[in-house]
Amino acid sequence: MLNFHIITLFPETIEAYLNASILGRAQKEKKIKISYYNPRDYVSPRAKLCGAGTIGKQVEGRLDYKKTDGRPYGGGPGMVMLAEPVLKAVSKALAKTKTSKTKPKIYIFSPAGQIFDNVLADKLAGFKKGKWSDKLMTKHIVLICGRYEGLDARVKKIFKATDLSVGPYVLTGGEVPAMIVIDAITRRLPGVLGKDESIEERRISSSEIYTRPEVLTFNKKKYRVPKVLLSGHHAEIDKWKLKKK
Repeated sequence: MLNFHIITLFPETIEAYLNASILGRAQKEKKIKISYYNPRDYVSPRAKLCGAGTIGKQVEGRLDYKKTDGRPYGGGPGMVMLAEPVLKAVSKALAKTKTSKTKPKIYIFSPAGQIFDNVLADKLAGFKKGKWSDKLMTKHIVLICGRYEGLDARVKKIFKATDLSVGPYVLTGGEVPAMIVIDAITRRLPGVLGKDESIEERRISSSEIYTRPEVLTFNKKKYRVPKVLLSGHHAEIDKWKLKKK
């Protein structure tokens, strides 16, 4: 089984997606396991009163407030995630990998990181030259989701984590990239999609696909399915798909 360990301040933002449809079924069938670690759970509450004899409930400074960010050294806008809560959360995740024979992979999401693509997804899922092996599969993948201006750089240095990017753009946090990585890897695992040929990368696929009806009428205009797809001539169909890639 492939284990994903997600370090995130907002697990609720991704649980709904990961528990639905194919990914939800993959968890129920024990193809994958997803564990969440919130850095806030590894912070002691701040012992600071809002006023004499007052215990605040809604504002910073309350007795139960757990701080996970701080201002950056050297100045600059925004806040930086504190190293210690993240280090403790990752350590908790790594404690669950001690019995594994394969070394866990630790990734921090960054626009400047290694690009996540189908090649890396195949490798992490256990594929080599198109063939899958349980021995090649990475059993534990730790995904650290940054927020605000990012993480204290010492987290990466301590765990020798790899920066990973899902594209040349900046997002609010690492939760969306985490979902992308988990989705792309999980759908490659044997039995998750039912048939290996369901994985688009392993067959001739097209950016143009159609289903019934053969003739669609919308706003008084008719839109037809390309004749070649109705011909039953598989060689010609494959040729058409290749042109439409």
